[in-house]
Amino acid sequence: MIGQKISITSSKPQTTRHIVTGIYTDQLMQMVFFDTPGLHNNQQPNALNKHLNRTASGAVEGADVVLFMVEAGVFSEGDATALMRLSNFEGKVILVANKIDKIDQRDVLLPYLAQMMERYPFAECVPVTALSGGKTLKHLKNVIAKYLPEQEFLYDEDEITTASRSFLAAEALREKLTRRLNQELPYSLTVEIESFEIEGRLYRIHAIIWVERESQKGIVIGKGGELLKEASTQARQDLEKLFDKKVFLKAYVKVRAGWSDDERALHSLGFKALE
Repeated sequence: MIGQKISITSSKPQTTRHIVTGIYTDQLMQMVFFDTPGLHNNQQPNALNKHLNRTASGAVEGADVVLFMVEAGVFSEGDATALMRLSNFEGKVILVANKIDKIDQRDVLLPYLAQMMERYPFAECVPVTALSGGKTLKHLKNVIAKYLPEQEFLYDEDEITTASRSFLAAEALREKLTRRLNQELPYSLTVEIESFEIEGRLYRIHAIIWVERESQKGIVIGKGGELLKEASTQARQDLEKLFDKKVFLKAYVKVRAGWSDDERALHSLGFKALE
């Protein structure tokens, strides 16, 4: 949407843990996007789950437009919960049906979209796909623009995010680890940047990967250190593209027992309360 990747992605649900701001600016308009955590439906939520739910719910307040994104052909229990949370939202809600390329038959897609439009008073429905060469996303931005108020730009034209370089570095490494680790382990780790030093055109970064149990260290490191090495290398390559600088990235794995269910630990690890 903004022409640059700043928010991590993964096939695993609920990967996003913080509100990530993306800024799109052209000659006519500026849009400020907020990528939020998904809502957690755990019957016995821990402190991290509660924090993510508060963050996701609070982010809607003050927004002019909400993009309610679903995978085409799917309406999950989590989707229903998120849609219910929008019942008191006074702004416009646009239904965005993603991955429409996975549904080949129009006689399947169109009834699904019609059914979705009956679930909520959406302002519009915009089907999108990554295979359109950017055409569907361009259309989506034009639709969003119709519902935005006129005002002065909030950010400089060359700004694409308010996230710090340390935050982006931590998220890049967490993304690569999350994609490699199976089942529940991705939800038991987080990444903290211990130091971020700028030496000319070199960014020297030292990161700590926190897990909750000693047995998880070996899984994250991998046989002969290969998993951690591969994840770090790919994260470094992404950061070099993002920062347009050479990056030295060194990562260590440490144990902090029960960090995901400890409010004080969450705060110290960068999970700040939504202001």
